[in-house]
Amino acid sequence: MFPHSEPKLVTDPALVEILEELKAREPIFHHPEFGMSRSEIDSMMAADFWEVGASGRRYSRESILDELERRYAGNYAEGRLDAADFYCRKLAEEIYLLTYTLFQDERKTRRTTIWQHTTTAWKIVFHQGTVVQDE
Repeated sequence: MFPHSEPKLVTDPALVEILEELKAREPIFHHPEFGMSRSEIDSMMAADFWEVGASGRRYSRESILDELERRYAGNYAEGRLDAADFYCRKLAEEIYLLTYTLFQDERKTRRTTIWQHTTTAWKIVFHQGTVVQDE
């Protein structure tokens, strides 16, 4: 196993405005102001979006839409969510990697989202969550 050493992730100052825009959207699918209906959530995702969940399972765009539709159809009550340690990196023209740590009650995960800026909106291309084991 590799020795444990945290990387020093510092967002390029030229990307601070984009970092702030994307931070406001994370964690994804947990911001009612960006939409809670299937069509609103659908409009936030790229056509080929997919996700690797904290369990390691892969989820299709349709399975995420189905789950979120079920979640928001009832009396959904979310636990405490705190996000920290945000980092943004430009990967290609209008494509950005955003990483952060998410605290959900007692669970800690590292999150990665790839975002695409289109002419009309931000689109989520890919998302992954990894549970942090004992540090």
